[in-house]
Amino acid sequence: MKRAQQYQAASIAVLAGWLTDHPDEETRWRLIAEFLEEYRHEPSSARMSLLSVEPPSTGDSRWDVFLAALAEHLAARDGAGAPPWTETRRLRRFWFPFNTPAGRVDAFVHAPASFRRRGVFIHPQELEVA
Repeated sequence: MKRAQQYQAASIAVLAGWLTDHPDEETRWRLIAEFLEEYRHEPSSARMSLLSVEPPSTGDSRWDVFLAALAEHLAARDGAGAPPWTETRRLRRFWFPFNTPAGRVDAFVHAPASFRRRGVFIHPQELEVA
């Protein structure tokens, strides 16, 4: 008889692989929402292990920096410091993933610090899972 495999939440490194395999933006945002949902349901004692391993490059520096900002943001929400691998990831040009005039202004004003300091401007609401 085959034993059922125990559920394990995806790490940010696994998320990077998903983003690499799915280059279209709509799918990428769904995958991020899935990761955030899994992360939210993990016990706080297990969450840092999901962020600690440096993810491989997605092939797009914007998304690589986004993952660093996301890891720092989630760690800070849990009262922890950012994983060390996040420190060197920054963009040379600002990136507004939701690039409409109103969206740009709103993101510029309200982007979480971990994103803003890396040049990624996203409204915090985009990181909330319903």
